[in-house]
Amino acid sequence: MKIWVDADACPNVIKEILFRAANRVGIPVTLVANQFIRVPPSPHIKSIQVESGFDVADNYIVQQAEQGDLVITADIPLADEVITKGALALNPRGEMYTKDTIKQRLQMRDFMETMRSSGIQTGGPAPLSQADRQNFGNQLDRYLSRYKKA
Repeated sequence: MKIWVDADACPNVIKEILFRAANRVGIPVTLVANQFIRVPPSPHIKSIQVESGFDVADNYIVQQAEQGDLVITADIPLADEVITKGALALNPRGEMYTKDTIKQRLQMRDFMETMRSSGIQTGGPAPLSQADRQNFGNQLDRYLSRYKKA
């Protein structure tokens, strides 16, 4: 089991939580981005820089992720693809996407995209809150407890 991070848009505070978890538990964490991402020296943490381009990092994660892996992403289509492969998907706000919830999320994303393309201002996501960080940490701990048992 591994953790893959869609690192281009992942908040630094979430990366720090992942770095501590990787070292504490010994789980491999790989950050994937189309730019250089600095990671602390650790045998458990690495960064992969892919070519620039639309969805290049996402496609790399989809190709590499395996059943039981955890993917950290706020990208709904990426989450859908890795869930289809049998991996788990967790967003930086602590929401674990499932087969049951991801289709609804895709529909809402497509609806909001249609609204924006018609000129309606929908605003962006709220800043990451302390509660979001706590939710993320709790979900990550649940995953890591299964990792330790495996």
